[in-house]
Amino acid sequence: MLCLALFALIAWQVAAHGPLYGWDRAVDASVLREAAAERSVRPVAQLLADLGDLPVALPVLASALGWAAWRLGRWREAVVYAVAMACAAPIVVLLKALVARPAPGTARLVAHSGYFPSGHAMTAAAAYGLAALALAPAAERVTARRALWASAVPLNVAVGAGLVWRGYHWPLDVTASWCLAGALVSTTAVVISALRHRCARR
Repeated sequence: MLCLALFALIAWQVAAHGPLYGWDRAVDASVLREAAAERSVRPVAQLLADLGDLPVALPVLASALGWAAWRLGRWREAVVYAVAMACAAPIVVLLKALVARPAPGTARLVAHSGYFPSGHAMTAAAAYGLAALALAPAAERVTARRALWASAVPLNVAVGAGLVWRGYHWPLDVTASWCLAGALVSTTAVVISALRHRCARR
């Protein structure tokens, strides 16, 4: 619920051009344009941004689900994770059409395909988050599970930083996608927990 509440706040600020929206544009105008001009870091930023591409993130999730289904025997759970990931794209496409936010650096607000929320940030956060959730049962120790989640967090932060640094998205676009992905992963975790409880009762 917290993730959805934060997303609603951000979406309202962007749609209503509130204070957070003004801060978002100010960051792009002052800091990010200068950062984007640094040619030495462009390849690194581009590489980080590309980690949110479907051809990169989906194979990672598919590998995790394959492992969970084959080695752990969690076929039903793998289907739930796959369905959850399939829901990410339609959600983002719908929100992009509703908000129709212009790209960073656009001089005037015009309706087009939309940049809010970030599809790449959503893809990365959902895919890597669901992958960590699927692999968690294989980690017998608590420290191993924490390490698994700890690796997913900086990875998504890196993707978001790359997207903003390269000028592909505003900071709020990425933050909103993290909130949506957090809600998606949390909901999936609840469904998986209920499924396991039901199987245990049988």
